[in-house]
Amino acid sequence: MSQPVTEYKRELSTRHINMIAIGGAIGVGLFLGSGKALHQVGPGLILIYAIAGVMIFFVMRALGELLMYRPVSGSFAEYAGEFVGPWARFATGWGYWLVWIVTGMAEITAVGEYFQFWFPEVPQWIPALGALIVLSGVNLIAVKLFGEFEFWFALIKVLAIVGLIVLAALILVFGFSDVGDTASLSNIWSQGGWFPNGTASSLLAFQIVMFAFVGVEMVGQTASESADPQKVLPRAINSVMLRILIFYVGALVALTALVPWHQFPADGSPFVHAFTLIGIPAAAGVVNFVVTTAALSSCNSGIYSTGRMLRTLSEDGQAPRRLGQLSGRAVPARAIGVTFCAMLVGVALNYLAPEEAFTYITSASTAGAIFTWGMILIAHLGYRRKVSRGELPEGRFRMPLAPYSNYVVLAFLAFVVVLLAFDAETRIALYITPVLAIAIVVGHLASRKKQPARV
Repeated sequence: MSQPVTEYKRELSTRHINMIAIGGAIGVGLFLGSGKALHQVGPGLILIYAIAGVMIFFVMRALGELLMYRPVSGSFAEYAGEFVGPWARFATGWGYWLVWIVTGMAEITAVGEYFQFWFPEVPQWIPALGALIVLSGVNLIAVKLFGEFEFWFALIKVLAIVGLIVLAALILVFGFSDVGDTASLSNIWSQGGWFPNGTASSLLAFQIVMFAFVGVEMVGQTASESADPQKVLPRAINSVMLRILIFYVGALVALTALVPWHQFPADGSPFVHAFTLIGIPAAAGVVNFVVTTAALSSCNSGIYSTGRMLRTLSEDGQAPRRLGQLSGRAVPARAIGVTFCAMLVGVALNYLAPEEAFTYITSASTAGAIFTWGMILIAHLGYRRKVSRGELPEGRFRMPLAPYSNYVVLAFLAFVVVLLAFDAETRIALYITPVLAIAIVVGHLASRKKQPARV
């Protein structure tokens, strides 16, 4: 009789980790959500993405220092438990699981919307369900297969954005295509200024922008399945700022230079619209394929993350023990099955309210992600306090400007939460949050007697 599998396999190579990090930074929020944000804000969205990107970079450096201290699966929950308290482990673990559940719902919603580009008569919920089934199957087979899928998904996204930027540069220099005569860098500021709709209303776009970065922290989940985490993870984290500048700021500069911001529809992908106006109709289909893979990539990552987080919670006695068992292929199959069932709610939303599904889901996901990022920063503060007292050794990958940068980013995250209240569509996140908080408190109290003693 074969022995049960109790450890993950370290089958994620350097190229897998690097592309997972890149893919986590390029989600459906850029390809789909930026259309609404660009219509709402104007070219000032470029500045908003840059500001938010700086904040996310500090979050990632805080996470990076914690990972170098102790690279573990379920890292966010483990660090929260060690440096904040047992309640924080429970809240962060289950909160992050919920973040990826609703993010996965958003991604399959996007798949349904993009699929209608080719087959408008097909109900939105059908391709959403198909995507969920296929990606769950991929995650059940082996972590290496997940890594391969994520590598190619991320590569397609990177090539698409780099291609857009290069094409925009060529059009600006040589003036070819249907927009060649009107394309100009001056389009960025000459169509009513940077914030043509007013600075106050533009601030509401921060929640859309922050959703675009949901998943950037997922590279921390790969620590226990990476072949060389001490070498690969710092390199991947340090490149976050460069990726944001290229993929977000660079893409938006290219889009708004080619096409005046007010010509982008609020309910569609600005990438597809730009290529259509350029006069390359076939390219619109290609771009639609690219943004579909972007959504599939993020959902793929979500299934991976939630499975690992549920297993961590199970090992800590904060989730049913059965969810912690690994299959013969060294994947948390039962935890992935629970994730699949939970994400079916997203399919139901696409059936019941296809028009509102994306906004509802992204609002709830943003609130949950902000909690996770905040807890990473708070746990990092606890870690640094222990280092300063000599209780833990000094790390080699220190967060810049800590602890002051921690407080600045925490204040920024609180500011984004406040902004959710000023938009009727995003306010639903604030309605849901207290309910989830009560559920987490009740769950934590119920699980306390089942938790194993921790050293």
